[in-house]
Amino acid sequence: MIDMVLKVFKALNSAVGPWQLAFAAALAMIIGLTPLWSVHNAIILLLAFILRVHISTFFVFWAVFSGLAYLLDPWFHQLGMAWLSNPSLTPFWTDLYQSQWWQVAHFNHSITLGSLAVSLVLFFPVAVLFRLSINKYRERMLPWVDKLKVVQVLKGSKLYDLYSRVS
Repeated sequence: MIDMVLKVFKALNSAVGPWQLAFAAALAMIIGLTPLWSVHNAIILLLAFILRVHISTFFVFWAVFSGLAYLLDPWFHQLGMAWLSNPSLTPFWTDLYQSQWWQVAHFNHSITLGSLAVSLVLFFPVAVLFRLSINKYRERMLPWVDKLKVVQVLKGSKLYDLYSRVS
């Protein structure tokens, strides 16, 4: 896991496109906030491998958002229950659950429904926010970090040279 975090920092400081990093984090948000064993998570995982996203960033943020999901699960449950128990939506949910595809999707579970709805609504705002923050980091923080004596000493060491050649 530490190696993946280091790869994320290396990607932040390299020429990896900001959208690759941002979409990796946004896809990881969907898979991290929703229950793991879901059909939509298999689709998101497939998208992460097909699209050109930074895989280490995807896995690191998957872990981050999974930890955050434990804190947000009661709220996701309330949101999902509000939709599932809404009398005006009962015929809709009944019709969906009659189909085998929707039974497999587990949208009758309140946490799955609530967390997927929230993560889909937040997908593009999170991607744009991550892209903007990556650009701001590269514009403002990276030159400052490169000027630090500790960073210059580490980059000048043989250990860093060996690490650069290996990776």
